[in-house]
Amino acid sequence: MRLPVLTEEEMDPRQQELAARIAGRRGAVRGPFRVWLHSPEMCERAESLGAFARFDSSLPKHLSELTLLMAARNWDAQYSWNAHVHQAIEAGIPEAAVKAIAEKREAVFDNEADQAFYRFCREILDEHFVTDETFAAALEHFGSKGLVDTIGALGNFTMLGMCLNTFQVDLQADKEPPFPDIRGYGRVAPESSDGADGTEPRP
Repeated sequence: MRLPVLTEEEMDPRQQELAARIAGRRGAVRGPFRVWLHSPEMCERAESLGAFARFDSSLPKHLSELTLLMAARNWDAQYSWNAHVHQAIEAGIPEAAVKAIAEKREAVFDNEADQAFYRFCREILDEHFVTDETFAAALEHFGSKGLVDTIGALGNFTMLGMCLNTFQVDLQADKEPPFPDIRGYGRVAPESSDGADGTEPRP
């Protein structure tokens, strides 16, 4: 990691308070929180938004996990992808969809609501805009609160990805690289994909 990991002795009382709160909610102070603790006020706000996005939003768990994976892939954030990919699958995201997202191909969901949600997230992440048709479909399934929570989650996980990559938060040594075009903290030429699994490359 590009910043030193603060020990308890090096932390001021405010940092110690936040570290204890984070460890109590999340089991330990890991990953991005080791970075954010260098700015305690930023850390407190980031932890609060992250906790809402992960645990308290109106989104069902599998779609909350999907927002994390999609934002992680958008920012090539391997740490958060590796930490959550199995949780996403266990929560109900199909493995084929996860593989497609990792390879930057169009993911397909059998569930109509999940497909509408995926398209909504993909458009704002990839195109920076959402078409009227896509917005209407997502609104029908998730309502205004659901869409506001979705954008909040995507924004939170985008900030997370930027933090992980900027400060080169430790990659899990026992994990295979999850993305074909990323190795360590750099980009490499992606392996060719011919859509052999029946899913066409994203247009």
